[in-house]
Amino acid sequence: MVAEPGGPDDQKPQSDEARSAFSQPAGVGRSAGPSDDDHPTSEFSLPSGLTPEPQGPPAGPGTGSASGSDTIGSAFAPPRTYDARNSPPAFTPAHGIPMIRLTKEAPWQDRMRTMLRMPVADRPAPEPVQRHDDAGPAVPRVLDLTLRIGELLLAGGEGAEDVEAAMFAVTRSYGLDRCEPTVTFTLLSISHQPSLVEDPVTASRTVRRRGTDYTRLAAVFRLIDDITTVEGEISLEEAYRRLAEIRRNRHPYPGWVLTMAAGGLAGAASVLVGGGPLVFLIAALGAMLGDRLAWLCAGRGLPEFYQFVVAAMPPAAMGVALTLTHWSDVRPSAVITGGLFALLPGRALVAGVQDGLTGYYITASARLLEVMYFFIAIVAGVLLALYGGLQLGAELDPEARLISHDRPVVQILASMVLTLAFAILLQQERSTVLAVTLNGGVAWVIYGAMARTGGLSAVAATAAAAGLVGLFGQLFSRYRYTSSLPFITAAIGPLLPGSATYFGLLGVAQNELDRGLASLSTAVATALAIAIGVNLGSEISRLFMRVPGAVGGANRRAAKRTRGF
Repeated sequence: MVAEPGGPDDQKPQSDEARSAFSQPAGVGRSAGPSDDDHPTSEFSLPSGLTPEPQGPPAGPGTGSASGSDTIGSAFAPPRTYDARNSPPAFTPAHGIPMIRLTKEAPWQDRMRTMLRMPVADRPAPEPVQRHDDAGPAVPRVLDLTLRIGELLLAGGEGAEDVEAAMFAVTRSYGLDRCEPTVTFTLLSISHQPSLVEDPVTASRTVRRRGTDYTRLAAVFRLIDDITTVEGEISLEEAYRRLAEIRRNRHPYPGWVLTMAAGGLAGAASVLVGGGPLVFLIAALGAMLGDRLAWLCAGRGLPEFYQFVVAAMPPAAMGVALTLTHWSDVRPSAVITGGLFALLPGRALVAGVQDGLTGYYITASARLLEVMYFFIAIVAGVLLALYGGLQLGAELDPEARLISHDRPVVQILASMVLTLAFAILLQQERSTVLAVTLNGGVAWVIYGAMARTGGLSAVAATAAAAGLVGLFGQLFSRYRYTSSLPFITAAIGPLLPGSATYFGLLGVAQNELDRGLASLSTAVATALAIAIGVNLGSEISRLFMRVPGAVGGANRRAAKRTRGF
């Protein structure tokens, strides 16, 4: 609007300093609206004069609907029909990925493994089975409960994939979507992101003490199964209470029973390699003495490495003492081999190889490094006793290989006794002892039929027997809805390479490195055959189960990489 002559603006002229350099000069008409250059608009805004059409159902192909009819909004805003509780059904993408439906009839372990092996974008919406208020579950408390459960599982020897599956099952049962659990050898962490525009919530927990108690492990699995079951209705408070009871529970077997079980394991192992009743008693005595010394070292706070060194010395010392007495009726090699069976870390080896085969390479490397340290400790303890015996003039003959007599019934019974003792040492529930004992006997029958009757390679026979152990262990665990470790770990006891380890150490002690390293290589190959066979048997067992997957029969997804890149 231009000022009129004689108005207030004409009474006193303004200087150049009194006016802004960007003000409109006098005599120029002012525009009706702001200039586009002074007030730029977003390039995503609708042009002036264009009225958006109301939102309607999506038009199918060929209907001629214009693409500009959709209302443009934020890329992070949920669709108009989106609901966290009643989410719309997923549709098959154009490139042909089938829709994933999780069958509730399958065990939660398989359902959660299916979820973990999916990309995050392909995972179906969670189906919370626990009751909570409209505000949603308490996210920090759910994450804390999940970490505590994962800590007990990881400390009990479960594989990294099984621990992540359990943690994922707990969070999804309480309605937390977008949760990512991560498990390494000593660290557990879990992250929850409520939406794409909200800050994530992350919690972690460190495993500082490890203990073998399969009774506690089975109780944790029962708790997870109740949480993931719709009929369970386990609240957070109830889950915390049951978890506290699990942690406070005492071991099912006292210390003296564990010591007797260690002796029975060593004696049964000596019978497997050709020993008699006297060898059984001497090997059992040496193993019990080593077990008590290891308990004494543990009470003094010594690390596990030195506990293994001390535990390996009494059986080897007894074998050397028998050699010095020149008692021809007793085989010192059987005594030392039986004592080694109670110390070989078969459980940690199987867990480490399983983590490596399932893609958890950091955890697998840490577990295998732990196995290596334990093995070095056993080597150090046995070599100390053997070197002492050689200095005293003991004639240990590495050529005197263990020749087992044809007594299959005695050896089958010895393998079952060994498995029973191993199950007690693992603190298993009494209801699972019979099943794992039978599983160990069947494993030894398969090994004897293939290696001794059939004349096949001992490593191949061990792998086949371990595969059968893994197959039966998975079937038993699915029948009882619990972990497979109580049905597998003790059953592989008769297959452990005790004799190959002893003769390898004896060769090293006598400076016959070629023979010693060859025997140790055989022991390592046998141990790897056990671990791979157990894992393969477990995977084969899942092929015959009703495993959740894509429509059309696709099972659990895994990474596909057939080349080295």
